[in-house]
Amino acid sequence: MNVLLCPFSDAGYLYPALAVGRRLHRRGHAVFPLVRPGAAGVVGEADFAALDAHEYGGARAFSVAWWGETGAAQYRAVVRAAREVRADALVTSILCHGALLAAEALDVPVVVLGFAAHLWTYGRGGEGERHGRAAMREQRLLELLRRYDLARERAGLPPRRDRRRDLPLIGSGLLLRGDPALEHPGAELPEGVRHVGPCPWEPAADPAALHRLAARVRRIGKPVVYVHLGRVFGGESMWPRLNTTFTGGPFQAVVERGRSGEPRPAPEADVVVVHEPWMGPLIEMSDLVLTNGTSSPVLAALMRERPLAVAPIGSEQPLLSEACVRAGVAVGFPPGPGPGPAGDGVAALGTAYAGGLGERVRAL
Repeated sequence: MNVLLCPFSDAGYLYPALAVGRRLHRRGHAVFPLVRPGAAGVVGEADFAALDAHEYGGARAFSVAWWGETGAAQYRAVVRAAREVRADALVTSILCHGALLAAEALDVPVVVLGFAAHLWTYGRGGEGERHGRAAMREQRLLELLRRYDLARERAGLPPRRDRRRDLPLIGSGLLLRGDPALEHPGAELPEGVRHVGPCPWEPAADPAALHRLAARVRRIGKPVVYVHLGRVFGGESMWPRLNTTFTGGPFQAVVERGRSGEPRPAPEADVVVVHEPWMGPLIEMSDLVLTNGTSSPVLAALMRERPLAVAPIGSEQPLLSEACVRAGVAVGFPPGPGPGPAGDGVAALGTAYAGGLGERVRAL
């Protein structure tokens, strides 16, 4: 087959698609990644030649920051690229509504790579979820369908009517990168949604950067927490809480700033800030992982048998964080607001570090 990869070009979406592309290539299929220009180097590291989305009219259309506004541009770019490479199938990301529309217009199958847990309503079960999560799943599905219908209208496509509301969003199949243990007990996934595991791939780490960082954490000599920050969605920054937790306490932190904005470490805190396109080696030099609860750091930690502390803020973060706590592989970390007592964060990390999560993490 000729397979067009058309995910978002952000790392958390692109890397799993490249992992799938590499597996497809090993099986003899031709793979063509369509990405924004800044991702061409990463695509090259995965041994592919990138198609420049801008050349197909897809400026900003493959950035998750603009996902709700660029569906029509993404649709046109994917159609043009797919026709050029004579694509037999598409692989895209969850939220890439333009790619779903392009597959429909071209009459080719499209596989959607999702997060570590299912975000929308279950096929059956799940009604007993705490904190109204079942209602939130329904609201999230309705909001995404509203965005999808708007993208259809802007792309000039007629409305569609489906026997199941979520069918337009899952394409030919929605692949979750997690495990059934991360779903609510007793819940069943809808038809066409399945778990496939983490789909791991990332660029090679910089040996010199790793050497410098390893030397620094050895000098401090405290257990290392790898902190991977996600979007704050207009909420409170975690930096006040991080500064109190890692100042004068028993832990040090390597903080990947991710998509959280400018870092604000206190001068006296045992914190080093990094911004790298890879995280695996950083997790391997760490004793545990603190994350807002996004899929990539959660899966990377579990693959390397590291326990988790979770501090969700918004979007899918609360759902996946609760799933990790429920599965016995994570503890909650107080996210704020404000700095809070240093002991709160230290106690949470101490529980994750020595609280018996390791056996369950290894099992999962």
